[in-house]
Amino acid sequence: MLKTYNPKEVSMIIAGNIVSGYADGSYLTVERNEDSFSLSIGADGEGVRSKSNNRSGKFTFSVQQGSSINDILSGLYIADENTGKGVFSVFVKDNQGSSLHTAETAWVVKPASAEYAKEVGTREWVLETDSLASYIGGNFTSVVA
Repeated sequence: MLKTYNPKEVSMIIAGNIVSGYADGSYLTVERNEDSFSLSIGADGEGVRSKSNNRSGKFTFSVQQGSSINDILSGLYIADENTGKGVFSVFVKDNQGSSLHTAETAWVVKPASAEYAKEVGTREWVLETDSLASYIGGNFTSVVA
């Protein structure tokens, strides 16, 4: 059965604000900062697996320079830098599938770089969290002949 992915059906909500105006191409990456397990092999070849309790992670995404999320994130960053009160929640969901990524506490790592040119540019933002919960799933929507 043929499944369909639609990038317009991927929702990202930051501090209660729906993100729109994504850049063309690959626009969102969600990843943990550290592997969940590491392996150590002893001199005799015996392996021991160590579990990491580090659940920190990053949301890296690109939007067009005209996107209103740039204003929201700039405001959150300034509030955090000046008062420490720029922490917010992040929610990413593929609405035609089962993938889901959430963080109750996230913050802007640094302001996006600003580049100006003849054509509309993009802004890349990095949000970090101390506790990233992710479920990587498939898509449900199928085409029936």
